[in-house]
Amino acid sequence: MSQPEAKVVWQEGLHFEGQTAEEFPIQLDSHPKFGGQGKGSRPAKLVLIALAGCMGMDVMSILQKKQQRVTAFEVRARADQSARHPMVYTHFWVTFVVTGHQIDPEAVARAVELSYTNYCPVANLLKPVTPIETEIEIIEAQP
Repeated sequence: MSQPEAKVVWQEGLHFEGQTAEEFPIQLDSHPKFGGQGKGSRPAKLVLIALAGCMGMDVMSILQKKQQRVTAFEVRARADQSARHPMVYTHFWVTFVVTGHQIDPEAVARAVELSYTNYCPVANLLKPVTPIETEIEIIEAQP
């Protein structure tokens, strides 16, 4: 069993630098109204990036294997967040915007389904406690 590790190192105020052993540093900070200096991302918002990135990598990998002619690809994640502490996310929406030539909608739908059900560890960690809805938008690329 793998045991990934991460650490954060305090810089100043509420500014930290986070890193895993094999990856790039990430700057973290709190909102200025809570004592932060705006020098980095809010930790909870990185959950949105992790969800979009994880599912996006899965979907793109599957679309490439299905030989879809993708020219641009964007994944947008948003969430409802509780107004009370601990201010957890209560619902996620993930939108996949696929631009390309003659993209097969069924191939995209299947890629999203496989990511959600089988491959993305972030989605599979979150979905037992927080609903995740997905949406697909396909745009025909200009010739």
